[in-house]
Amino acid sequence: MKAHEPITVYIKPTHGLAALNLRDLWTYRELIYFMIWRDVKVKYKQTLLGMAWAVIQPVMTMLVFTFLFGRVAKLPSDGLPYPIFSFAALLPWGLFVTALNHGSRSLVAHQNMVTKIYFPRMILPLSSVLAGLVDFVIAFFILSGLMIYYDTLPAWHALWALPLFLALTLITALGVALWLSAINVKYRDVNQALPFLTQFWLFATPVAYSSSVISDPWQWIYALNPMAGVVNGFRWALLGAGSGPNPTLWISVAVSLLLLLSGLVYFRSTERTFADMI
Repeated sequence: MKAHEPITVYIKPTHGLAALNLRDLWTYRELIYFMIWRDVKVKYKQTLLGMAWAVIQPVMTMLVFTFLFGRVAKLPSDGLPYPIFSFAALLPWGLFVTALNHGSRSLVAHQNMVTKIYFPRMILPLSSVLAGLVDFVIAFFILSGLMIYYDTLPAWHALWALPLFLALTLITALGVALWLSAINVKYRDVNQALPFLTQFWLFATPVAYSSSVISDPWQWIYALNPMAGVVNGFRWALLGAGSGPNPTLWISVAVSLLLLLSGLVYFRSTERTFADMI
């Protein structure tokens, strides 16, 4: 090309998944790593017990559930010791709640970055969701100790599915976090609604009880809660509890994917206004 020839640049609208510009996340992958590490450090900065909180919170919740639902209410636990039954559900649930709380507030918490520099804003909720994996891994070791103490073997035939249900937890958390983080930029009511939302969602999820207590006619409606499928699948993959994958699981999977896809579309459609409204 000669030096005097003009360069013509054509700007065309993108359609479909290309409009989401997910390739930018790979381009800025180092920033994602940095934000994950920063979120972990900030979470436990100037705390007396540090990462021990990743163990204390689920253990204390398990003890309360064991007393109230295992000893007093005597709810069925699918043939498993109730502490293991409840703690196995608290692992994905704790990851989901942590990701939901931090991811939903991520844009407002980093408003200086949003208003001053360019980067894919999706990195903020994404890094908040992935940072919760650190607590998950720590708590998983506690569950392993409980299984040894109660002489409970893992379901070797189903362990292959455990990473899939972990991925489903992250997909569900990211989908909801994308929705709430974008809404939180405009309406700070999200901060007030989050505690109620997580509390309501906990009782609508089979964490403290088995989904077998739900009557058959309601199972299909119950499956619309994506975390119900996650918790049931996680227990089955790790402990062999329940009947394993069934048609209601695919309803939960479909809802999780719908939350993620719709969250991506809504987040990207409102992203251009974040710097002005935050």
